[in-house]
Formats: sequence, structure tokens, C-alpha cells
Amino acid sequence: MSTKLFIGSLPWSVNDAELKTLFEPYGNVQSAKVITDKQTRRSKGYGFVEFETAAEASAAINALNDTEVKGRKIIVSEAKPKN
Repeated sequence: MSTKLFIGSLPWSVNDAELKTLFEPYGNVQSAKVITDKQTRRSKGYGFVEFETAAEASAAINALNDTEVKGRKIIVSEAKPKN
């Protein structure tokens, strides 16, 4: 079963491909999506990355949480399910 991660405090310039590239060293990335405003199409500063296994997701959290990407410290945690 896949595990989805929340990535917060992303630099505005990061796109889906860059997000995927950032997380690929830690496992098989099934999807990587930067959330954008529907009208302006600008990044909202957060996104989601989905890994194939919980172990891969955990490795990414341990390696990337509170690290700097393009001058901003990102937050990496397990995504909370939608209500």
C-alpha cells in the first residue's frame, strides 16, 4: 500500500518534476504534485509525494524534513487523510 507525504514551505518556483527528482533517491515515487491556485496557477507553497512503501516514505521524511531547498526549509510529514 502506498504512503502519501505532505511537503510544506516549498519555494514558489518548485514544480512537479523538481519535487519528484528531490524525492527519488529515497524510493519509488508514484506521484509528486505541487498544489497550485486554480485561477493564477501559482504554487500555493505545498505539495504531496506518494511512495510505494511506508519504509521509503519514512526514509524520505528522515532525510528531508527541515532541510533547505532553494533557500527555504521544507516540512516533510505523513499526509493526513481528507475528512
